[in-house]
Amino acid sequence: MLSPSSNSIKKAFRRVALVGKYQADGMQERLNDLAKLLSEQGCEVFIEAATASHLGLTARPIKTIEQFTGAIDLAVVLGGDGTILGIGRQLAGSGVPLVGINMGRLGYMTDIPIQQVQTILPQIIAGDYEADTRTLLDAVVLRKQQEINRALALNDVVVNRSGISGMVELAVRVNGSFMYNQRSDGLIVSTPTGSTAYALSAGGPILHPRVAGLLLVPIAPHALSNRPIVLPEDIVVNIEVVEGKEVIVNFDMQSQTHLQAGDIIQVCQSDKTITLLHPCGHSDYKTLREKLHWNEYPSTF
Repeated sequence: MLSPSSNSIKKAFRRVALVGKYQADGMQERLNDLAKLLSEQGCEVFIEAATASHLGLTARPIKTIEQFTGAIDLAVVLGGDGTILGIGRQLAGSGVPLVGINMGRLGYMTDIPIQQVQTILPQIIAGDYEADTRTLLDAVVLRKQQEINRALALNDVVVNRSGISGMVELAVRVNGSFMYNQRSDGLIVSTPTGSTAYALSAGGPILHPRVAGLLLVPIAPHALSNRPIVLPEDIVVNIEVVEGKEVIVNFDMQSQTHLQAGDIIQVCQSDKTITLLHPCGHSDYKTLREKLHWNEYPSTF
């Protein structure tokens, strides 16, 4: 979930929507504090409809995510990376950038600590920020050549078995060319953003988002010769379920479809993107050191 810098023209933001992980303790108070802070910066503040409904926030105007396009300049998301994933998929292609504020552990995408929001957020609102564009995956599930589901994924599309079933056998084709049959616990198709998520846990490499491509990572393969591979960005991956019980395909681990033998999951890079904003001076490598517990460099550097 690394973030490259963007050379796009920077702008200040006036119409700002707040989105919150409404299950979190103290969310109502924190959102009210954020709304007050943004109002003091001269912003017109809106509350995302589901957030407002669950928290009973009625003092500010409300907009559904579908109403953001053309009416909202910036979405401020208070929660964690999971919250960003869900909102990011819904806003993909809208042109509305996102800022992530975390309430606890440092996230890869929600990189503004709540303790520093009073200082950092006004700077971003004024146009002092770094931006990066993230690609998504477009996945289609086919059964007997009929589409039964379609979904976007910002991190990954994962075909895997249930916890109590045996291995699954998958046939993988790239642009129609047969790659391999694989017996394993599953297969991950990841964006560069998702390379620091499940794909990393399964032994995949970390990809910088400027490395244009898709990452395929087997999950506990039966043959050790089945290794992660980075594929070009303009390919189409077809994953056919040859054999397996209780096989599931997950999209960012937030939605899923149950599969049958013969089903095909077709994955390609989406033409939709999202834009994340970070504080100036944001360092991807500092985030990796803190998240992955890499040794800090000497203070003499």
